[in-house]
Amino acid sequence: MQKEMIALLPAIRRFAYSLTGSVHDADDLLQSTVERVLAKGVPDDVDLKKWMFRVCKNIFIDDYRARKVRLKAAEQPELREASVVDGESIVQAHIRLKEVHAAMAELPDDQRTVISMVAIQGLPFKEVAEILEIPLGTVMSRLGRARAFLTSRFKQQPERSPA
Repeated sequence: MQKEMIALLPAIRRFAYSLTGSVHDADDLLQSTVERVLAKGVPDDVDLKKWMFRVCKNIFIDDYRARKVRLKAAEQPELREASVVDGESIVQAHIRLKEVHAAMAELPDDQRTVISMVAIQGLPFKEVAEILEIPLGTVMSRLGRARAFLTSRFKQQPERSPA
C-alpha cells in the first residue's frame, strides 16, 4: 500500500493545489491526507486512489468550514475591536465573585449541592433528584431555601456604585 500511496502523491498534491490555490496550503493538505489515510487505513473494498482523493476533499471541506466559523467569529464587534480594559470593573467583579463564594460557603451542604447542580451545572430538577437519590420535592425545597438565603444575603449589602 505504501508504494501505491507514494506513486499517488503527485496527483493528490495537484488536486490539493487545485482546491487551495496555494502551494503551502496544498502541501499541508497533502500531509494531512497522508496522515489520515495511514492512521485510519483504507477500507478493503475501496480503491486507494479514490479513497485518497475523497479523504483530501473531505479534509479541505472540514478546514474550509472551520475557517469560515473562525472568520465569522472574528467579525463580531466584541472580538474585532480592541477592548479597553476597565480595571475598576474587573476588580469589582472579582470582589463580587468572592462574595458569592463566601455566601455559597455559608449554605448547608445539602442546599449548596442542589443549587450548584441546578443553577451552575444547569441540570433539571428530576435529574438532580435521581443523582442525589432524594425526592423531587426535596430538591425543590432545598433549592428554594438556598435561593432565599442568597437573595437575603445580597439584599443586605449595599450595591456598589462606580466612583
